[in-house]
Amino acid sequence: MGPELLNTIKQAEIDGFDAAIIGCFYDPFLYEAREMSDRLVVTAPCEASLSIATKLGASFSIIVGRRKMIPYMKENVRKYGFENKLASFRSAELGVLDFQRKKELAEERILKEAERAVKEDGAEVIILGCTKEFGFFEKIQDCIGVPAIDSMIAACKEAEHLVSCRDKLNWTISKVGAYEPPKIDEIRQWKLDEYFQIPVEKK
Repeated sequence: MGPELLNTIKQAEIDGFDAAIIGCFYDPFLYEAREMSDRLVVTAPCEASLSIATKLGASFSIIVGRRKMIPYMKENVRKYGFENKLASFRSAELGVLDFQRKKELAEERILKEAERAVKEDGAEVIILGCTKEFGFFEKIQDCIGVPAIDSMIAACKEAEHLVSCRDKLNWTISKVGAYEPPKIDEIRQWKLDEYFQIPVEKK
């Protein structure tokens, strides 16, 4: 999915969009997408949610679909620098599609695990760690009395904020270091011209 995702994001920039949001809590290819973007803002659910959560409380717990998702997500929490704020991961033991196919069951399990995270793990903020958990946050936070962050909304809000920073303050993605773009000849060497719309020079 990497080339397709990066191609879509680069095309969005060419077409004049302000921002692109990667729609998976794994945040796949987030750093690579920022490498390929010039002024396009790129955000993703996990990074955005963690950033917001740490401003709303001293600790957070993440509610995921299945236990198998936890190791990869834990690596992202560590990579983004928020490991010391992590209270716990809690699993609803539901497949990704089940969150919307079995909404009542999903709500019941999310609420149960969120309550346990607050009472047993010391979480001050709950993060819904799957984009398919969209639409549950209001009832969850009303019931447990702490903020419950919808990861897709968090990514949208961060995108809005970063677009404002770009347009008003000229704060854009740094191209020195981590997000330095690959050279055009390297892209051609890997035969990715078709994805990134790099024109072939006429001889």
